[in-house]
Amino acid sequence: MNIMIIGASMGLGRALMDGLAQDGNTLYGVARRPPSTLASSLHPDPSAHQHWISADLSEPDAASQLATACPDLLDVLIYNLGIWEDTAFSPEYDFLSQSDQALRRLVDVNLTGALLAIRHLLPNMLRSSQPRLILTGSTSGLRQSGRPEVAFGATKFALSGLADSLREGYRNQGLAVTCLQLGYLNTEDGLDVPLRAAAERDQGETIPVHDVLTIVRSLLQLSPASFVRELTLPALRDPRF
Repeated sequence: MNIMIIGASMGLGRALMDGLAQDGNTLYGVARRPPSTLASSLHPDPSAHQHWISADLSEPDAASQLATACPDLLDVLIYNLGIWEDTAFSPEYDFLSQSDQALRRLVDVNLTGALLAIRHLLPNMLRSSQPRLILTGSTSGLRQSGRPEVAFGATKFALSGLADSLREGYRNQGLAVTCLQLGYLNTEDGLDVPLRAAAERDQGETIPVHDVLTIVRSLLQLSPASFVRELTLPALRDPRF
């Protein structure tokens, strides 16, 4: 499969790049600054199946650049990009202290970037016999999430509406759209760290990227007759769930 991951240079995106490339797929990773070294501790070396594209999704022409760099046929698009407010997820967070410029950039990256990227890449996806779009949402974007981060929560909530509309608009063309509502992630431990060790970090209050990779692999194995509309994956010890 030809798979593009937007937001692929670190954390969850890098884990998906390495894991899905290791499965033999051809991966196109999009990042503002692609990693300087493509070496991985995974075997076989996934870098043989990885291609990197430099793009800043907060810039208005980034989506058209992606379309130019995209293969003619794209089977899967994963929009994994997301930024949050300064001091988010800390006791110091205060919506009123956020600058207008920072809030605009957050919306541009998290939501406007997704809209434009999908608009420009969708023709390539619809050439696939089984096109799939995976949006990385957040449990912060769920109703009554228990989080106060206003702009981040709003953009992640908006992804669900974006997904609903795309499903209806392109259902007859076989487009499967999935929202992954993810809780707090352990992005300190990559795939080179054993799963059990990664699961022990933060006393079980964060999710290993290994688990998200397992979910995505399962999504890609489904037949064209079904899809996962939405999946909520919180940490087991997250008291909000």
